[in-house]
Amino acid sequence: MIQNVAVIGAGSWGTALASVLADNGHQVTLWVRDPKQAEAITTTHRNEKYLPGVELSARIAATSDIHAAVHEKPIVLLAVPSHAMRQICRDLAPSLASDVLLIHAVKGFELGTLKRMSEVIQEEIPFEISSRLAVISGPSHAEEVVRRQPTTVVVASESESSMLRSQDLLMNRNFRVYTNPDLIGAELAGALKNIIALGAGMSDGLGFGDNAKAALLTRGLAEISRLGLKLGAMPPTFAGLAGIGDLVATCTSKHSRNWRAGFLLGQGKKLEEVLQEIGMVVEGVRTTQAADVLAKREDVEMPITHVLYGVLFEGKDPRQGVEQLMGRLKTYETEYLNPDHV
Repeated sequence: MIQNVAVIGAGSWGTALASVLADNGHQVTLWVRDPKQAEAITTTHRNEKYLPGVELSARIAATSDIHAAVHEKPIVLLAVPSHAMRQICRDLAPSLASDVLLIHAVKGFELGTLKRMSEVIQEEIPFEISSRLAVISGPSHAEEVVRRQPTTVVVASESESSMLRSQDLLMNRNFRVYTNPDLIGAELAGALKNIIALGAGMSDGLGFGDNAKAALLTRGLAEISRLGLKLGAMPPTFAGLAGIGDLVATCTSKHSRNWRAGFLLGQGKKLEEVLQEIGMVVEGVRTTQAADVLAKREDVEMPITHVLYGVLFEGKDPRQGVEQLMGRLKTYETEYLNPDHV
């Protein structure tokens, strides 16, 4: 069934998802804040700012009017930076259809409140939305998706109907979509893996080898899972596409902004320089900040996250951080092997 879909956010990921929807025959209205960028996307069928050299479907039309973008649309997909989510939801809420299906593709927390994106959305939409709310997560670099390279993701929701509608909307021969009832886990895994990607890039920037990166990914997944389970996620999610799948892709790819940011930090650059050089949102920076506070609040041990917090916000030297991790007291690999674990 052909749908009229609004995609809110014309960054690389929002544009790539708009392209998937257009490939499936849907009519897509892509919202972008800048009127000049909206006009350029509509007239040239390109988004040179974020995906240079990529031809976009004529089924994609851009607008800078957020109310026109979502008015009477049965499906709205949100792909904006995490720090903008609350205000964007406030802006579009008056024009949303009361039976809209909302899908978000944002991997981060709101600083200050430490809330997941679905929590922020539900607070700002003036009607019950939890049964029509889903999240897309998994290993999915926009640069590959928009070029129709094989990609597999997961869509999670508390509602089976919303999961299946989202799956049918997005799935095609290049973009395979699985379903998962663990919305909390999908959001947490998608956000927290960006912290470990910063660490992986930093390891490469310091000139360390495969042994170090393999250990970082493995121990990183352990601490992501610890916090996730404490916050209500289901264990299998961290072994799936939203967990280890996204972790591997983000920690090993040249497309990853978080890896690139970590690499530059490992080479000795300061955070301000790094963010200026990348020129786009690096979600892992804010997520590290949020996760360090969450770990303390929930009494969850997250040593990699804590060390990265020190590098990002306290001026800790990356090599000093590695020494701190390697010099920790000896312990069991998993608490379930610990005879004192109850």
